[in-house]
Amino acid sequence: MNKALITHAHADHARSGMKNYLAHPHSNAVMKHRLGADIKVQDIAYSEELSVNGVKVSFHPAGHVPGSAQIRVSDEKETWVISGDYKLGDDGLSEPYEPVKCDHFITESTFGLPVYRWKDAQEIYSEINDWWARNTEAGLCSVLLGYSFGKAQRLHKHLNPEIGKIFMHGAIANTNEVLEAIGYSFPKATYVNPEIDKKRYRGSLVLAPPSAMGSSWIRQFKPYKIATASGWMALRGAKRRRNVDRGFVLSDHADWAQLNRAVELSEAENVYVTHGYSSVFSKWLRDKGLNAQILKTEFEGELAEIGESQNKEES
Repeated sequence: MNKALITHAHADHARSGMKNYLAHPHSNAVMKHRLGADIKVQDIAYSEELSVNGVKVSFHPAGHVPGSAQIRVSDEKETWVISGDYKLGDDGLSEPYEPVKCDHFITESTFGLPVYRWKDAQEIYSEINDWWARNTEAGLCSVLLGYSFGKAQRLHKHLNPEIGKIFMHGAIANTNEVLEAIGYSFPKATYVNPEIDKKRYRGSLVLAPPSAMGSSWIRQFKPYKIATASGWMALRGAKRRRNVDRGFVLSDHADWAQLNRAVELSEAENVYVTHGYSSVFSKWLRDKGLNAQILKTEFEGELAEIGESQNKEES
């Protein structure tokens, strides 16, 4: 493909093999880290307008992860917006979601069921820090799982360093370095070093990607408690299936109410639903009088990327 317009730098949305990439500068920085420094990228700031093949293109904040964007494409006749992955509200890390009016709106529906309704994020951050503090009092290490780009940084940003030391898996630390180089900041943390006395991990918190679960790497932190932060933790039995001690319901995707609000704010009469519960959400929108339909895509989001079946894992 000659030119790829990238909503964000997760691997299911930004793949290798493109001749040119167009994305927000923060996405491009992460893509260079993940896909190679020699890829050809072009920066586009939020709200900047470019002409691509005779149509106007602009990028607008999606609130999903750093650099994430909705892509607006318009000509003299109509306007389309591709949402990419998104959430409403300010997570303290990503540029908050910006509604964009259009005629046609392509929206994700990863959590497109009424059962998915997120609590206030600050409440979840407090629960995480309280859990860590209790483990510290018990002389345990706390291992917190979150995808290495986006979720891990969001968790890191809201950890209380007064409770204890923060350690990071190398995949997360490397991504943090990329983001810090372009202006993001996080509480002080240290790489995990397997050669150091394991007793130093007692009372600390270790940030790790979900892939570390069950690995020999994670056993060095014993005795420990392990938790994961995911929207899928809203499902009954999800914690048991993931074999963790605690599940925190924290997602970088829109919940049911946010999905509906985003469609409403777009003022689009034509809505195309992809990823997740697309059949349920599109029917719901049709029942409300919108011209809504399922849009099948080649890739099925982060679920496909990490090899999990739907309703089990979220990046």
